[in-house]
Amino acid sequence: MAEAKTKPTNASVAQYIKSRATPQQAKDCKQLTAMLRRVTGKSPKMWGPSIVGFGVYTYTYATGRTGDWPVAGFAIRGKDLVVYVMAETAKNRALLPKLGKYRIGKSCLYFKQLTDVNLTVLERIVAESVAELKRRYP
Repeated sequence: MAEAKTKPTNASVAQYIKSRATPQQAKDCKQLTAMLRRVTGKSPKMWGPSIVGFGVYTYTYATGRTGDWPVAGFAIRGKDLVVYVMAETAKNRALLPKLGKYRIGKSCLYFKQLTDVNLTVLERIVAESVAELKRRYP
């Protein structure tokens, strides 16, 4: 079985942000770090070269393959910030229309800057995602 490429590392979160972020992204990353730390109760840790993760859970595919992934996280992807969450829960689908200006991927929300989204709604989405992960992967 192939081994997961994205794993926790000892790289510096601060150095990652400093090396990739615009001044606005750096401010937004500081806010995201505080929010994700508050919601997860975990400290930030680099996962691979480009994801700031908070906490860890172990998932299992139907094939039996398992892997670890952060409970929540964010990354800087060019001009976008990406927040990694489970957005497909019923509660989160109901919250998404209230979020603001964003795009969605399978397990992530993309936006240009935090002022594009409602921070209260984003925090509720992250909290619901964390709760769902705890339910699915106790």
